[in-house]
Amino acid sequence: MGKILIAPSILSADFSSLGNEIKQIEAAGADWIHIDVMDGQFVPNISMGAFIVETCHQISALPIDVHLMIERPENHIKSFINAGASSLSIHIEGNPNIHRTFQEIHELGCKAGVAINPGTPASALMEILSFIDMVLVMSVNPGFSGQSFIPQVCKKIDEINNSISRNNYRAIIQVDGGISKGTLPEAYKAGATCFVAATSIFRHPAGIHQAIKELRASLE
Repeated sequence: MGKILIAPSILSADFSSLGNEIKQIEAAGADWIHIDVMDGQFVPNISMGAFIVETCHQISALPIDVHLMIERPENHIKSFINAGASSLSIHIEGNPNIHRTFQEIHELGCKAGVAINPGTPASALMEILSFIDMVLVMSVNPGFSGQSFIPQVCKKIDEINNSISRNNYRAIIQVDGGISKGTLPEAYKAGATCFVAATSIFRHPAGIHQAIKELRASLE
């Protein structure tokens, strides 16, 4: 399937030295910066807003991949794109006008992704796969960093990948949740090519550079 993309999630970064942490992932060969946005409503936790996207955009030239775990994401996409988001993923769950939102994201010059929770079947995506650039498969229940990978999502990844391949859609598959050197190969084998990792990168005992090196080496 070719080159994989590593997208460190700054949810587990040390925010007292965020600039240094971002420079480290950049030097270690990360492909994207992943930012998890939570509103305390769609998921139980509260996290970052558009100002963090703007900060990361000022620090690094890496593409900024934003995952909106929020109610009414259509009300906020413009602010995140104006702040510097390169790609914006919103959830299939609870968003009845999601196709219109994808149109707006594309019109604003940003890539559009759809996110899907572990308990939502792949069939929920089939009518929108042709309109998007990425499918974000959650391999944990969203809201908290440091959870364990749910291996059953690999069957869903495989199903989505088969539909993309069969119809020659452009979308790539991203996986987020419990990604480590032990779980990345499972998700890759199922069809994922982009991997979000937080704890396994920013909390690695040997440091960020070694963490990213181990993720890539896990496929060798």
